[in-house]
Amino acid sequence: MKEVLTQAEIDLLLSAMSSGKVKAEDFKKEESEVKVKTYDFRRPNKFSKGQLRTLFMLHDNYARLLSNFLSAYLRTNVQIRMASVDQLTYEDFMVSIPSPTLMTVFSMPPLKGMAVLETNPEFIFPIIDLLFGGPGEMPEQIRELTDIEMGVLRKLNAKLLENLAYAWADIVEIETKIESLETNPQFNQIISPSETVAVVTMSTAIGNHKGLINLCLPYLTLETVISKLSAHFWLASLDSEQEGEQRSRIRRKIADAFVELTGVCGHAYITVRDFLQLQEGDVIPLDRAVGQDLDLYVEDKLKYKVQPGVMGRKLAVQITGFSNKEEEQE
Repeated sequence: MKEVLTQAEIDLLLSAMSSGKVKAEDFKKEESEVKVKTYDFRRPNKFSKGQLRTLFMLHDNYARLLSNFLSAYLRTNVQIRMASVDQLTYEDFMVSIPSPTLMTVFSMPPLKGMAVLETNPEFIFPIIDLLFGGPGEMPEQIRELTDIEMGVLRKLNAKLLENLAYAWADIVEIETKIESLETNPQFNQIISPSETVAVVTMSTAIGNHKGLINLCLPYLTLETVISKLSAHFWLASLDSEQEGEQRSRIRRKIADAFVELTGVCGHAYITVRDFLQLQEGDVIPLDRAVGQDLDLYVEDKLKYKVQPGVMGRKLAVQITGFSNKEEEQE
């Protein structure tokens, strides 16, 4: 919106022009000047700011999935957080990563082309140490990976990419397949150096060691789904049908979880004097009569009434009904 002059400002301008302090040609020169914005054709911006924000939100969820998976897989605390999402040329990305490093080239069908998952030494060496029984320390000097270590990391990265497919499920259903592993960035030319890529950077922390994970997604690979990388589309796509699919997926995951069952034969109260005098062979009467149902707890919550018995060579219980507390809840 252009600025509107007040009457006082107009009078001052007219008086300045009449006195010669301001010339009309000065205004004409200002209008004739062409305002130019610098644009580098070698580094075109193909991703909009909205699409980059969507990639950030999508991979923020991916970072949480990796934190949970690696913490359980390695049995130690692993923290992974989103750092940034940038667009640059593939050449700039290759120059920015260290050498040696581990670059996992993978495909994402039905999307065309390849993508790269780069895990730097500060991330992979503590993991190698943990997987081989160590405390998760870095070596004194950064070295090349052995064939055995490459084989172990190939299996691990396959699991990391499975979680990537799960994070992308709201945008497009993809499968991830590892095509090759490289430790020298110069030998990894999957696309033209001038092609635009989106680089997703995540910070990692394993114990006292901090590293980085870089996910390089070429524009050519994402071109068929680029229209879906907007916050409006991403949020609107969570309609009732997809919510139902997500609910079913969560239900399947929960169904595979283990729960602890505890059968309680009965309870008894004794004095501290009697407790101190307990010996092998002493009999403690419980508050249950012979033939009376026992309590079966599911994760410390009373759920069922059961009868004890034997199945094969193991003790077992047979469910006879719900507990009174369970019936009251229903």
